Amino acid sequence: MVQSTTEPQPMDAKRGLLFLYQMLLIRRFEEKAAEQYTKAKIRGFLHLYIGEEAVAVGVIQALREDDNLLCTYREHGHALARGIDPDSIMAEMYGKMQGCCRGRGGSMHLFDVVNRFYGGNAIVSGHLPLAVGMALATKKQKKTNLTCCFFGEGAAAEGTFHESLNLAALWEVPVLFVCENNLYAMGTAIKYSHAVTELEKKGAAYGIESVAVDGMDLLAVIAAANIATAKVRSSGKPYLLVCNTYRFRAHSMFDAELYRDKKEVEEWKKRDPIPQFEQFLLQKQWITDEEIAAFKSKIENKIAIAVDFAEAGTWEPLDQLTKFVYSETAN
Repeated sequence: MVQSTTEPQPMDAKRGLLFLYQMLLIRRFEEKAAEQYTKAKIRGFLHLYIGEEAVAVGVIQALREDDNLLCTYREHGHALARGIDPDSIMAEMYGKMQGCCRGRGGSMHLFDVVNRFYGGNAIVSGHLPLAVGMALATKKQKKTNLTCCFFGEGAAAEGTFHESLNLAALWEVPVLFVCENNLYAMGTAIKYSHAVTELEKKGAAYGIESVAVDGMDLLAVIAAANIATAKVRSSGKPYLLVCNTYRFRAHSMFDAELYRDKKEVEEWKKRDPIPQFEQFLLQKQWITDEEIAAFKSKIENKIAIAVDFAEAGTWEPLDQLTKFVYSETAN
């Protein structure tokens, strides 16, 4: 299940260990997904989240279980941080019926209504209007939940981004826009696609409170996300949180990655959020090196189980091919 309905709590040993576990789980899940892709077990597109784990974990910990969550096609990490079972996600990526979308969504279209996880959306910026609509529904129904929408800096160059921020501000709806600025929209560096590269300034243009944070620092993301969600809940108005981060892997498994220098990637890897947070926990004496090793072993086993589950899954029968294409009429 997802996080508690209670508001975010101060950092302590228990929460610290949970966050480390989540980041390590995301990292190993993504590494295994890459392995299975090279074996043709996973087909289609595959966009890895390696390097950006602090953003998903740091923001999602601030959400309540009744909050709505929408993401891009690079959403495996968000799904795991939200509490969706790794078995269900891996089976979905395999195209098996036991997946969260019966194998019909695949890597880019994870969806889980129980966890209020509404995609996995493959069209760049296409889900921003959906987020505004969900937040408007919340306001009309006089509910207290918010809608959180993750997107990349590439989406911030789309007209839909500006239309969505404009309407969110105009209608004063409770939506948290989270921009994961990993500096490259596919193979295009941000400096070639944005006249203003400080993306938080784009929110301010619509009167939306906007903040930029180091997306490689889990503690910084947690602090910023806690403030952001509190303000959205208290004001009922939109908020833009820009998390400046970096993906260590190529845009997708089809990407030859010729657009950035390998030295640049290696420099960013020195800021890997996982070792940074491990050091924080070690300094606090909330964990030991032996416990970190045990964590990694436990996660390795969990991922192995997820792969076995996906391998043992079943394909959807051909006679159900047209099922769900049209809504079923009531008797």
